[in-house]
Amino acid sequence: GFVVGHAGLYQALAMFAVAYFIIGMTVLSVCAIATNGALDAGGAYYMISRALGPEFGGSIGIMFFLANVCGSALYVLGLVEAVVDSFGIPPGQKVGAGVHVLPQSYWYELLYGTVLLALCLLVCLVGASIYAKATFLIFLIVAGVLGTILVSFFATQPIGVPIRLPYFNGSETENGSFTGFSLATLRDNLGGGYGVDYTTGQMMSFSSVFAVMFNGCTGIMAGSNMSGDLKRPSYSIPRGTISAVLFTYLVYNLLAFLMCATCSRTLLQKDYGFLRDISIFPPLVTVGIYAATLSAAMSNLIGASRILYALARDDLFGRALVLAKKTSASGNPVMAVILSWLVVQLVLFSGKLNTIAGVVTTFFLLVYATVNLACLALEWASAPNFRPTFRYFTWHTCLLGIAGCCVMMFLISPVSASASLGFLLLLLLALHYLSPSSTWGYISQALIFHQVRKYLLMLDVRKDHVKFWRPQMLLMVQNPRGSARLIDFVNDLKKSGLYVLGHVELQDLDTLPSDPLQPQQDSWLSLVDKLNVKAFVSLTLAPSVRHGVRQLLFTSGLGGMRPNTLVLGFYDDAAPQDGLARHPAFTSAREEVPLGFPPLRAPAAPKLLSAREYVGIVADALKMLRNVLLARQLESLDKAWELRRAASPPPAIHVWPVNLLRPDSARYADTCSLFLLQMACVLNMARAWRRAHLRLFLCVEAGAMPHAQEEKLRQLLKDLRIQAQIQLVPWDAVTRLHWQTPRGPPGGPAPIGAAEEEEEEGSVNYPANATQVSDEYVCAANKLVLEQSPTPAVRFLYLPRPPADTSLYPLYLHQLELLTRGLGPTVLVHGVSAVTSTQL
Repeated sequence: GFVVGHAGLYQALAMFAVAYFIIGMTVLSVCAIATNGALDAGGAYYMISRALGPEFGGSIGIMFFLANVCGSALYVLGLVEAVVDSFGIPPGQKVGAGVHVLPQSYWYELLYGTVLLALCLLVCLVGASIYAKATFLIFLIVAGVLGTILVSFFATQPIGVPIRLPYFNGSETENGSFTGFSLATLRDNLGGGYGVDYTTGQMMSFSSVFAVMFNGCTGIMAGSNMSGDLKRPSYSIPRGTISAVLFTYLVYNLLAFLMCATCSRTLLQKDYGFLRDISIFPPLVTVGIYAATLSAAMSNLIGASRILYALARDDLFGRALVLAKKTSASGNPVMAVILSWLVVQLVLFSGKLNTIAGVVTTFFLLVYATVNLACLALEWASAPNFRPTFRYFTWHTCLLGIAGCCVMMFLISPVSASASLGFLLLLLLALHYLSPSSTWGYISQALIFHQVRKYLLMLDVRKDHVKFWRPQMLLMVQNPRGSARLIDFVNDLKKSGLYVLGHVELQDLDTLPSDPLQPQQDSWLSLVDKLNVKAFVSLTLAPSVRHGVRQLLFTSGLGGMRPNTLVLGFYDDAAPQDGLARHPAFTSAREEVPLGFPPLRAPAAPKLLSAREYVGIVADALKMLRNVLLARQLESLDKAWELRRAASPPPAIHVWPVNLLRPDSARYADTCSLFLLQMACVLNMARAWRRAHLRLFLCVEAGAMPHAQEEKLRQLLKDLRIQAQIQLVPWDAVTRLHWQTPRGPPGGPAPIGAAEEEEEEGSVNYPANATQVSDEYVCAANKLVLEQSPTPAVRFLYLPRPPADTSLYPLYLHQLELLTRGLGPTVLVHGVSAVTSTQL
């Protein structure tokens, strides 16, 4: 009557259509999720939390708990209004007459609500079985009353109904009328005629009437809330919920039409209990109203308790809800019932039904939207295990349900909707950072997988362009305990590219009962989390380290995301240091080092690979067209100290883009030199290194027009948009040592890297009997680099190609060791990729 009296028949039918459209879409989603696996206690909360994860589940669980709590209070207040309307002393009178004996005031109505709520509490404390029996009995009563009302519309003769107005003197009345079926009455009630709600004194509108009406439709979730108490929830919930939706929708529409055709608008607007006045047996209508409202209040109270119990059992809020876990001997969560009752009792202080209707509706709409979102996410994730037996839904129905809920939330009350979303966001953030991890499975992971697979297929390597090149690193790590700072340094070098931590385990799977790498995977992933680096982990078994690195270079990555740069620690005799134990991520008082990595190799213990094998790995990578970085003494790099020190000048990055082991080929514009420049620039672009300054060293000889070379290099840096300070370094004294070295025998071994450099650069052919690079020369080059002050945070040096003759591998490594000895953190770089561009 309230809805039809204010909104008229057309708008009332539209309200029912909108409400049941939203409810219908949500019911399809509920049925799909309910038939996709075993359900436990918690209803919608359980569905959402297991589909969307603990953050969404916990926050929506709290919202759904509050929605049920407020809904229970709303029905209790509605029952109080009905009781006072039937038995209350009329306004303006001090003493009642006949059955009108109950005093009316805010505190008296609060007392009546408390008593009625206590009755609901008693039923819910006994357990779900007595509640089910009580609700079935109430269903029979309401069905009988409904039948009586339908008969009354036809059997009752036209009558006038006096209406007492509570906001006027008790002696003043207004007359409504029951006209029987009348075309004039129907015509008068077709359009809207919003007036003042006589219980609150507030002017009604479409949104406020819809908010009150929608609360009468929320009982569809009562069955799913009892999922933990049903024997076969996957069978019962779809059938019971769909039947309830269809039945109530038909009844509401039928009653709306009958009321509009038989009752004047005054009667509908000013007397919400008019059905008693037109019934052929008025006491039965009163009993039916009380029974239906009491049943709805109990349904919401027991639903709230089951949600609270499920939240407590999942430990999402820690010790805050530990009390709600306690159950009776029969399994009834009595403490959750009592806590829910206390919260409902607090809500009763609001006083009037229509006062909290908007808030309750907003909460329910938010929960319904999230149920649809959960089903939509499961459908879009396309996981093979999402195969509900209920198939009458698509992602379109889920999306329509979400859109309908969101639109109606903001139409009803933009303020309540915004506040609810803000509260939901706060809960999401709190649970994301504070709640323990769960083993329920995260739908976000399935959705991310689905999207990543799609975008990886779209990432076409044939469309790669040098303008968009980025480093994609494969860092080989023998034991993370000795490589923590190197791992962090390479994370700064990756520039939003792929970063893979590779590890080779020297075992043979044929001799093992199972894969030994699986137990190690969690330790490596925990390491990545602790060090806060954005890296993947790739482990492999191989008979040798060299074979393992080959495997990883061939197989790491996917599609267009494959490593293009191999990073190795330097091969020397330095004793490994446990940098992991000193790393800030593991040195706080609360943190231990639970990672299952073995202790570091003892200084006297043999290494896992030989010098020849190490250089062979570098040669393999270059043959596979991978760039190579060799990092020496990076574990001595204290990045935090280097970058935060207040001393002037700021930290520097020294760049030597000339091949110091080939003094006869001092060029700066070959592929390798440009790649070296690019890597230094990439490091300088990282957030942590932006204060550092690039210093580029130009080695010049007397009579070689150094200023012309400097200007040419400066123009190159300008074209490449690299900001760096150029410093001229005379190296005549160093090169003189090279040219004065005795020549090798005719046909003897060529300089290390000579043939390959000539082949790679293809511009100058040096004689095959060119002199060897002597240790004296290399030490002089090392001293030249070392003398440049101030001492930088890190140095980038040119890495020559390994010699083609594998017998020279130890000599090649020896010269690299001499060149970088005592330089501190140093990165030797050899690039084979064109990585710089001057185009837009």
